Amino acid sequence: MWFSSAVISAVAWAAPTSCEVTSGDRLTPVIELYTSEGCSSCPPADQWLSTMKGKPVVAQAFHVAYWDYIGWKDPFANPAFTVRQREIAFANRLSGIYTPQLVRNGRDWANWRQSLQAVDFNASAKATIHLQGGTRANAFEARVTPVAGSGPWTAYWTTTEHNYSSHVKAGENAGEYLKHDFVVRQYAPVGRYEGAQTLTFYAIPAQADHPRQINLVVSDIQTGETLQAVSLSCS
Repeated sequence: MWFSSAVISAVAWAAPTSCEVTSGDRLTPVIELYTSEGCSSCPPADQWLSTMKGKPVVAQAFHVAYWDYIGWKDPFANPAFTVRQREIAFANRLSGIYTPQLVRNGRDWANWRQSLQAVDFNASAKATIHLQGGTRANAFEARVTPVAGSGPWTAYWTTTEHNYSSHVKAGENAGEYLKHDFVVRQYAPVGRYEGAQTLTFYAIPAQADHPRQINLVVSDIQTGETLQAVSLSCS
């Protein structure tokens, strides 16, 4: 099925026993990687994304399916991720989509190799999110409150997991042993909203071998600009 302790002024990370988090007044940077196990230039980007572990960002690896035709089917790929990538390309006025592609706060990030030095941790958030685990297992609820005067907004949920690996047997990466973190296992976009709203999400069960994060990213519906995001790690 496919459907992510606070760090001051950047992102709030909940203690494992609390299972809740409230965003701060600074924007949590959102980094999306569009990648594929069938793409020979993708492994360095996957490795780079793994260095974001423990950083005050919401990181996500969306594995796309359009490389599968060359002989290796990416086990983490989903056509819905390609749809999202095309939406980003349209919003950024790009001529097409490509891998590996890094997207930062809804904007194409071609110079991502400059690493975290190019991430702004001081931008002001334009929404507040309070995310908590619900009374039922794997149920999560978020209260989203845009700043006064904000227009329509949208959002998406993801469940990401760490510590995956694959022995690739065909395609451009044949013979390679690939490792992945922040793998998107669920992706659930939500609709159009105005003003404060409460959103609910049902996550896939947590796995002991693959630490899970529940992520919520809120964006301006017109520009795709990230208004705020949070990431919650708890079982």
